[in-house]
Amino acid sequence: MRLIGLAVMLTVGLFAAPFVIEAQQAGMVYQVGLLTLGSDPTRSGFWQKFLEAMRELNYVEGRNLIVRRAFADGRADRLPGLVAYLVQAKVDVIVTTSTQETAAAKRASSTIPIVMTVAPDPVEQGLVASLARPGGNVTGLTSMAPGASQKFVELLRETVPSASRFAVLATGPNAPPHEIRRELQTAAHQVGVTLSFIVIKSADDFDPALARAKKDGAGGIIAPLGAFTYTHRAKLVQLAVNHRLPGIYWVRDYVEAGGLMSYGANFGDVGRRAAYFVDRILKGAKPAELPVEQPTKFELVINSRTAKALGLTIPQAVLLRADEIIQ
Repeated sequence: MRLIGLAVMLTVGLFAAPFVIEAQQAGMVYQVGLLTLGSDPTRSGFWQKFLEAMRELNYVEGRNLIVRRAFADGRADRLPGLVAYLVQAKVDVIVTTSTQETAAAKRASSTIPIVMTVAPDPVEQGLVASLARPGGNVTGLTSMAPGASQKFVELLRETVPSASRFAVLATGPNAPPHEIRRELQTAAHQVGVTLSFIVIKSADDFDPALARAKKDGAGGIIAPLGAFTYTHRAKLVQLAVNHRLPGIYWVRDYVEAGGLMSYGANFGDVGRRAAYFVDRILKGAKPAELPVEQPTKFELVINSRTAKALGLTIPQAVLLRADEIIQ
């Protein structure tokens, strides 16, 4: 009888243990900081997808999750103060968008885990030691994969076959990163166009920069990944149309705002995948040991209304490859 009783007690204990752990976890309240150079995460489809995925993983605001939203509205000078706020709040994880935010968070803390989401080249930019073994407190997702940047030039050239020059919008002396710049130049050489790089320092630079690009003979513009242009995308794409410059952008949000076309990873999918990293970290995984992921699927989105406004006929071969055509 004692043996039977002991066996029953052990069996009950084994089955009860997971429920004890779940009960302990259920009593915890986690804090996640959202750090972006962009605008209010509450109104961003990207962050909405992230929070939706967090709910599916049983992290619910008002119950066991506190979300601290820190957004700079396009002003990089605000980042140090925003990061300091998150550090002082002792958040469990900081989720960032592009390189500037990730670098700012990393400078402020070497212990708080950081999940980046759209940094184009985190190894070159010193955010991680390698994609396979990040080695510090930063992990997450990159926004680009080898060869992806070449598609910007190839697709725009195919769409505007008469063009001999494209203007690339850069948001600083080191933007876009070396690898992306190299890919753009390689593709330009292959299709027989010249690239000029125009540095944009503020939203007020858009109009004169595009006017200068048009005057210099640019047949279109390329806006590779950048939090600044993303924040001011509505103004940028409207001015591009005003100057009759077909543009290709790195995410569909530009096209939804009136840009001609985009080629890149689905932003919503990236947001959802970021939740996976946060979940792993909150459950004890070390960022140093979580491999950085690169996108495996890219989408081509075209705005046919913008094409008509530009007096442009999109080649059938390009239309057939589009994942979505906005009418």
